[in-house]
Amino acid sequence: MNGLFEGSMLHWFLIFLSALIIGLSKSGMKGLDMMNVTIMAIVFGGKASTGIVLPLLCIADVMAVNYYHRHAQWNHFWKLLPWMVVGILIGVIIGKDLNESIFRKVMAFIIILTVVIMLLLEFYKRFTIPHNKLFVALMGLISGFTTMFGNLAGAFSSIYFLAMRMEKNDFIGTAAWVFLVINFFKLPFQFVYWNNITLNTLKIDLLLLPALFIGFFAGIRIVSKIKDDSYRKVVILLTMIGAVFIFLKR
Repeated sequence: MNGLFEGSMLHWFLIFLSALIIGLSKSGMKGLDMMNVTIMAIVFGGKASTGIVLPLLCIADVMAVNYYHRHAQWNHFWKLLPWMVVGILIGVIIGKDLNESIFRKVMAFIIILTVVIMLLLEFYKRFTIPHNKLFVALMGLISGFTTMFGNLAGAFSSIYFLAMRMEKNDFIGTAAWVFLVINFFKLPFQFVYWNNITLNTLKIDLLLLPALFIGFFAGIRIVSKIKDDSYRKVVILLTMIGAVFIFLKR
């Protein structure tokens, strides 16, 4: 990316909308993150967009932890984190030289698989996820790989937290701590190994901060009005909307 991004007014509108969605998502409106991934991929391309998005995610993670830190369930945090780190390292190696079209197709496959599993969990009550080490390892590995691959880990981590039947604030607080650690862990790889975070991408991020802040604080107010028993359905609905967005991308 040579010089500051010189996109059209439509492109600037889209990336400001994306920053707003990041803020909303980190405030607790889980599932919206896939819409953000899709919008940024439309403007910058699948892989390049991760370098724009990651610093914004890190800032939003700090805000989310500051607000929800008291609700973290540390047993789930420590179960997921080591496997996610391994998944990230796998993603670093595989994703570096991956073809853009393949990259996008894998992102799309991940999303549709996520939606199917979440629907099974919600509408077929007899369909249960085993609460064992294999399930934790699988969700952690896939979440780590997908967060490096396209900042899509939120969908698979949501599957884990939904399967654990966590209450709304516990869900949001635990996810906030997990992604604070994971996203800061990813930063050096994006800077040094993939080379897709540069001074110019950081300048774009700086311009997007107001939209990020607006999204986060608006989201806090919205989430506070959602009842615990409705929160699961909201997460699934927003994830489905995100899936539609990414499949409409050409």
